[in-house]
Amino acid sequence: QVQLVESGGGLVQAGGSLRLSCLASGRTFSDYAMGWFRQTPGKEREFVANIDWTGGTTSYAHSVEGRFTTSRDNAKSTAYLQMNSLKPEDTAIYYCAASRVRFGPSADYFDSWGQGTQVTVSA
Repeated sequence: QVQLVESGGGLVQAGGSLRLSCLASGRTFSDYAMGWFRQTPGKEREFVANIDWTGGTTSYAHSVEGRFTTSRDNAKSTAYLQMNSLKPEDTAIYYCAASRVRFGPSADYFDSWGQGTQVTVSA
């Protein structure tokens, strides 16, 4: 399995921006579609965004569409989640995930997960 490490989380005021990074190692990064999920205490993990193997196709949850952008740099084995116009309800632990075979919003499609990075948006 590919190993994933997220970074870039932190505390930001509402309306601000953060960029999360997900560095992959151990396998060929371009063999994996990538996804971003988030989770708050007591709730199920929620789909945020995903990007296919080449970066040509992306999709987003309705709650973040128009504010978040995912991208990837296969040469750097890194996926990104640019988060703009952040809202307090975006506060969560954000996880990146990798899928070898399937592309879609279901967490079940993903084989490997990072440890998560905390994003906190203050009002």
